Amino acid sequence: MPYAASMISKPDLTYENHLWSACNYIAGLDEAGRGALAGPVYVGAVILPKEKSIIKKLSGVHDSKLLNPKKRNLLSLQIKASVLAWGIGFSTAEEIDRLGIVPATRLAASRAIEAMNFIPDFLLTDFRLELPELDIPQTAIVKGDQKSLSIASASILAKTARDEMMMNLEEQFSEYHFSRHKGYGTLLHRKKIKQLGHSSIHRKTFKIK
Repeated sequence: MPYAASMISKPDLTYENHLWSACNYIAGLDEAGRGALAGPVYVGAVILPKEKSIIKKLSGVHDSKLLNPKKRNLLSLQIKASVLAWGIGFSTAEEIDRLGIVPATRLAASRAIEAMNFIPDFLLTDFRLELPELDIPQTAIVKGDQKSLSIASASILAKTARDEMMMNLEEQFSEYHFSRHKGYGTLLHRKKIKQLGHSSIHRKTFKIK
């Protein structure tokens, strides 16, 4: 959807620059798979280096939903090679059913932060990803993946990691065609659930519309 991305302002360092005077390690966080009917929910976490040149190094980074899979995969490698620290965490479908999607997403976020080799001084999260249980100051930003380079980078890591997981599950659950819809509630996926029932990686507490 390149035309869509061109119509939306690109993420920049406005939020990071405001915080860098007081904080060294600002982590951006975003999730992927929150609304899916199957598979885990993933959260990416990224700490950018405290330098303005990072905006050029990651000039292609945007909200992951506005990028095609090939572009996301290339940017994922570029992000991992350019940032101070990154982490990816997830919660399984079973954890989502047992805990609820909001606590499970927060658990995935905690795991992403734990996977980094720096403890953040501050968290910038996409809206609805507030983490009140963590003793780290934070700000949730509406459409943060379109405004903050840290959050946008995290969104790409979360999306590419989850897509890879769902592609791998295709071999085990080929009849559901996870490689085509990645577990989201497409017409094809809903039809397959009605025909076959839930698999072991479906979220059984999620209602099919």
